[in-house]
Amino acid sequence: MSTTSDIIKRITPGRKIAGVCAVFLPLNAEDKIDLNSFMRLLNQVILSDLTPAINLDSGFVNHLTYQEKSDVLLCAHEVLSNKPFFAGATIEGEIGDAITLYSREAEIIQKHGGTPILLQSSALHGKPDRVIVEIYKQIAANCESVIAAETGQMFAPYGQIYSLGLVEELMQIPQLAGLHHASLRRDLEWMRLDLRDRIRPDFKIYTGNELALDMVMYGSDYLLGLPVFAPELFSIRDAHWANNDPAFFELNDKLQALGSFAYRHPVPAYKHTTAQFLKLIGAIETDHTHPDDFLRTISDCDVLRGIAERLNLIK
Repeated sequence: MSTTSDIIKRITPGRKIAGVCAVFLPLNAEDKIDLNSFMRLLNQVILSDLTPAINLDSGFVNHLTYQEKSDVLLCAHEVLSNKPFFAGATIEGEIGDAITLYSREAEIIQKHGGTPILLQSSALHGKPDRVIVEIYKQIAANCESVIAAETGQMFAPYGQIYSLGLVEELMQIPQLAGLHHASLRRDLEWMRLDLRDRIRPDFKIYTGNELALDMVMYGSDYLLGLPVFAPELFSIRDAHWANNDPAFFELNDKLQALGSFAYRHPVPAYKHTTAQFLKLIGAIETDHTHPDDFLRTISDCDVLRGIAERLNLIK
């Protein structure tokens, strides 16, 4: 276990942060996908020099039909014009061999120009480490580049946080370029950073912890849903860090207030908070979330308005 002094030594000012924004999938008044609003959000992410990620939890991926996932992927491919993006490869609810199913999803994503993120599923849950490693190896063998995800059960019931030994084996798969870590625990993420630095420095650890946005100070990059609230502000914050500008800290504190409120218990309700906030600032048409998801209260909008005003997103 790292000591406080070890953790402080991890801080790396002047580092260029790789920022990935999980793009929210807006719904219209009939609770159907609003692709026009989705395209506007995608464009805002690109204009802010962040890399978009689609068909993830913030995109209701496990609620989408196969056709809806394909529509979102095709939309991103057309809007992004060969710019890099990530997309979730999910097989939850499907019947069949996990390697075959994941490989199919990864191939489709790559054909559209994206990098697959292998989202966890019930097919992986509870399997021995050696079996999980072999599954990732066989899927990655047919990919130019792929990202693994480990997700706490506060986000998805079939999520799991891997042992450090399993993470070490995953890091040694050549095509596996990074790990999206969403445990909401700093200590587990620091362990992965230490391991990365020892065995494969080019491997990316993408923090998924909206409750600790400052993990980028310690060497994490990020794949978060929060940047879609204000991608331009995350880009400015990241530039402050790269330029050793102390303005980083004040802006990070303001963004953290938003993250702490949006991702409070129950965590999955962050999707409704996202819709509330984006509608409040005029970025999307409705504040609807998927009917099967958790809801926040309408009184949350008063708090969100105050945070938005503090961030100068509304007057």
